[in-house]
Amino acid sequence: MQFLSISKRKVDEFGPEAFTPELGAAEGQRVKELYAAGVLRQIWLRGDVPGASILWEAPSEAEVRAAIGSLPIYKAGMLEIAALVELKPYPGFGPLK
Repeated sequence: MQFLSISKRKVDEFGPEAFTPELGAAEGQRVKELYAAGVLRQIWLRGDVPGASILWEAPSEAEVRAAIGSLPIYKAGMLEIAALVELKPYPGFGPLK
């Protein structure tokens, strides 16, 4: 199953100094690990606010939530998940019945 998450950094609660290079490096490393494991399929930075949109592949929403919970910025309480949506196949590409 695939899921889409949309997150937003809590910049109102945490100033720029809280997002240290070390935290960014740890976040990047964890993203690479999740990508290598096949759980995180694609990631984009948001263009409107600091945050990301991530395409996940997992058997359940609980597993996606666990993966999100393993992200250092989320663990630090500095990330809000605005949406987590299960994606379903688009039927328009399949055979007509």
